[in-house]
Amino acid sequence: MIAVIGGAGYIGSLMVKRLLAKSESVVVFDNLSRGHREAVRPGAELVEGDLRRPQDLERLFAGRAIECVMHFAALASVGESVRVPELYYDNNLVGCFHLLEAMRAHGARRLIFSSTAATYGEPETVPIDEQHSQIPTNPYGETKRAVEQMLRWYHGAHGLSSISLRYFNAAGADPEGELGEHHEPEEHLIPNVLFAAAGRRGPVHVFGDDWPTPDGTCVRDYVHIDDLCSAHYLALERLRGRDACEAFNLGFGDGFSVLEVIRAAEAVTGQPIPWQPAARRPGDPARLVASAEKARRELGWTPRSSALSTILTHAWAWHRSHPAGYG
Repeated sequence: MIAVIGGAGYIGSLMVKRLLAKSESVVVFDNLSRGHREAVRPGAELVEGDLRRPQDLERLFAGRAIECVMHFAALASVGESVRVPELYYDNNLVGCFHLLEAMRAHGARRLIFSSTAATYGEPETVPIDEQHSQIPTNPYGETKRAVEQMLRWYHGAHGLSSISLRYFNAAGADPEGELGEHHEPEEHLIPNVLFAAAGRRGPVHVFGDDWPTPDGTCVRDYVHIDDLCSAHYLALERLRGRDACEAFNLGFGDGFSVLEVIRAAEAVTGQPIPWQPAARRPGDPARLVASAEKARRELGWTPRSSALSTILTHAWAWHRSHPAGYG
């Protein structure tokens, strides 16, 4: 059985769908504070609970033979983490500690961890490979880096095998249109750009137009959530065959500025998208672009849906068919 922590969330729900399609047995663990009951796939059992409550984790593990845990349940907003760092240390770090202890108590010895490019901080070289120094510039990245370190120590001391997947900018929606991105409030660029195209919000705020990039706006590497799920399944197959403690970047290998994303979204939607400059956000690096050669080489991962036009097309289709999200 595979336990998907955060399986009612944006990426976790699509991962559950993929696992079920592969005939895996799945249990979802989610506190539904930011996930959605409607996103839990039929065929997966839901256990409501919070990582920060060991008694809730006991309900998850007791009586179940959990082979591997996939952990998607971190808080993931850079700006929020700067404003309320205590929330991120409590959920992302303390919560993961309780999860590892529950796994240890019940003999679950494999973990796939959703990490982030935010562990690298301001890049010294681009594209960024896994050997790049990890000096986060915000509490979100710092908590993810700390969990990666914790996994290394647990591997050495307790034999817990893990693979950390360092996402660059996750985006897009279920290609079949069932699942997509719904956050309250929404802070991610692509959904906000599409909301503006649909007339559901005012101008998009562009946080800084004076960065050291070609057009002055931040550059990011966008990777489709379907490709992320593909990498997770490949990581599961890898862990089934070996003892490991590894990390892999997941990105498309190409970067787009905020203004380039806006122009591409105008082409996909056929709508003008108003925008206005705003102050830089604390903790934002200017440019994040992945080298995912290690994942391609060692996992056999090939991102098939991460062209920017494909990401925008799938996301636009989902938002048009779900104007209220899961509401």
